[in-house]
Amino acid sequence: MGRLADRVALVTGASRGIGEAIAIRLAEEGAHVAINYTSDRSRPLAEKVKEQVEAHGVKAMVVQADVGNKQQVEAMFEQVRGQLGEVEILVNNAGIAPFEPFMQVSEETWDRTYNTNVKSIFVASQLAAKSMIEKRYGKIINVLSTASLMVTSPVIPHYQSSKAAAHMLTKGMAIELGKYNINVNAVGPSTVDTDMCTDFLADPEIRAKEIEANPMKRLGTSRQIGDAVVFLASEEAMQINGHLLMVDGGLTVKAAQPDDHMEH
Repeated sequence: MGRLADRVALVTGASRGIGEAIAIRLAEEGAHVAINYTSDRSRPLAEKVKEQVEAHGVKAMVVQADVGNKQQVEAMFEQVRGQLGEVEILVNNAGIAPFEPFMQVSEETWDRTYNTNVKSIFVASQLAAKSMIEKRYGKIINVLSTASLMVTSPVIPHYQSSKAAAHMLTKGMAIELGKYNINVNAVGPSTVDTDMCTDFLADPEIRAKEIEANPMKRLGTSRQIGDAVVFLASEEAMQINGHLLMVDGGLTVKAAQPDDHMEH
């Protein structure tokens, strides 16, 4: 039996990358997992994640929803409740980072970024917390970024501000929900070598600079983020609340150098 045996987990943006790794790690620890995806083209990827999750002997389902749309998120929770039960572990992983310098950021990009990176956490967490409060148990874990604490690039000010907002939202939720035995925490990855960063890291010079900028002299992996999520979802982390666990190789400990990041 794993650390999360028979717990019901919902992971947003779980069809690939970090979300996929989180879903699989939760399954390895015995949790039943709902795998959220957004677009029709992502469904085949989500189905493959479902197969990997079920290979660990747990139940799984895929569920489509734009996490920035409250009606769709409400429908998603209804589906999860009907097939797996009430969500006990919510991982708000969905996020986007469109690269646009500040003077070129459109209102559409701004709104889409905040809907996906901030509003989705508010909507999903509020829905999840209703049943968590009744049960006096719950784990809400938000996947944030080094950008929650520092300027990581000159071409994503909208992303950085959204992740900083999500960091403060995490803290506020933790204070209010803690008395119901609900832990609200976050994980902060540095650059992780997933398909979200494929284009960015395809430039050998940028990849080399990202590696050199990190004190560990390597990029992070999606499984490492999954490991951190599993820990925060486990009984071992019962007294951890309102915390942002950086999984960044120490990147946010040091001052960024001028040539650490490049416009691309």
